[in-house]
Amino acid sequence: MTLSAKGLSWSAGGTTILSDVSLDVRPGEFLGIIGPNGSGKTSLMALMAGIRRPQAGVVTLDGRPLSAHGRQAIARRIAFVEQQAETTERITARQAVELGRTPHLGALTPWSRTDDAIVDRALEEVDMARFSGRLWHTLSGGERQRLHIARALAQQAPILLLDEPTNHLDIGHQISLLQLVREQDLTVVAALHDLNHAAMFCDRIAVMQGGRIVALGTPAKVLEPQRLADVFGVTVDVERDSTGGCFIRYRRPEPRPAKLKLVAEA
Repeated sequence: MTLSAKGLSWSAGGTTILSDVSLDVRPGEFLGIIGPNGSGKTSLMALMAGIRRPQAGVVTLDGRPLSAHGRQAIARRIAFVEQQAETTERITARQAVELGRTPHLGALTPWSRTDDAIVDRALEEVDMARFSGRLWHTLSGGERQRLHIARALAQQAPILLLDEPTNHLDIGHQISLLQLVREQDLTVVAALHDLNHAAMFCDRIAVMQGGRIVALGTPAKVLEPQRLADVFGVTVDVERDSTGGCFIRYRRPEPRPAKLKLVAEA
């Protein structure tokens, strides 16, 4: 199953957010999207998930525009975890995950024991089974984020889109969740803030700047000191290992020059 973006453009409030963005996602890969705040990552993810329609260009799923697929058909193929997704409904943690089964239900396919088993497994995988009876509003931000991941896993779509999936999580859960996603037999596209997470888990990385993709390739190819300086304004050393992997070590910025004190004349 293939997902592609061709010449996408998107504007909001008179400001161009995305400009002529094209991206082909390879089946079975873990593709990371990185870039500074405001570079267009979240807008690109929403367009590729079909949440928004592009003002120019097209997103295709298996060669057909997303607009040619029904909402339920898209939901059976693409699971999307948004950066900020909340609810005011009084639902339990388990009920939040059960929502992932909605695209598979209908008049002829009611809830079954198979659905229960899928939800049970999703809760276990994100270490939230013991919280299944808790009300949503009593959970921490990190716990809610893990449930969003569980809902997406319960959806059992072959393509998983994640927008800042490690928000609100402690470092242990950040690593374990990305490893969990990596181990799934899925095509994954994830917008990530942490460059070392991108280096650790991604097969390829797309770098965004000013609403465009300015680099695309393997972590070792893309994560270069000069490019990171140009895009993020940081000074780094990139350490490489014998397996072709890399690790980014940040340098502390140079101290700013001391301001001259103006002394009033007597």
